[in-house]
Amino acid sequence: MKTFTGWKTWADAEEPLGAALPAGTVARLREAVAFAAEQHGAQQRPTGAPYLEHLLEALEVAVTGAGVTDPDVLVAIVLHDVADDTPCTVEQVAARFGGHVAELVRWVTKPETPEGEDKAAVKAAHLASLAGAPREAVLVKLADRVSNVQELERMPADCQRRYHRETLTHIVPLAEREPWFAGWYADWRHRWRALEA
Repeated sequence: MKTFTGWKTWADAEEPLGAALPAGTVARLREAVAFAAEQHGAQQRPTGAPYLEHLLEALEVAVTGAGVTDPDVLVAIVLHDVADDTPCTVEQVAARFGGHVAELVRWVTKPETPEGEDKAAVKAAHLASLAGAPREAVLVKLADRVSNVQELERMPADCQRRYHRETLTHIVPLAEREPWFAGWYADWRHRWRALEA
């Protein structure tokens, strides 16, 4: 199973991006990465890694794995968590990067949990709603989740099982539409088959 952990910083990503994409797309990605770094600030992932590493992992998945070249999809991958995990709004994303990027970010942004409702149920409903998402938004989510689950051993055991179950239920069916992602998630499922016991 291929993992995507080579791009820790923009300096790691810039040269391979330049080899795979037009200069204009790389320039947009440079701006998006700078914006995301500013918004996420000193935030860390649950593993303790800088937040930007996750965003660059997801970008690496899309470009070097799945061969995605659509600039709006790639920019949305970099920005996919700003509305979830920072004070930045989807409207601010639209003002800076355009309405289409903002719409893709909106699709993958979890809704607020209304008072008195179950957070897990709201998240599950959101993930289920992605079955009706445009292909471009699905690509954003698939790349995001590859980054999150490619090394489940980075997570505590209880999170491993929850993320594994959630991925099988909601993400693997989305991947069936996309041949590269379908193959990757099949390999991933085999790698973590013990969690299905």
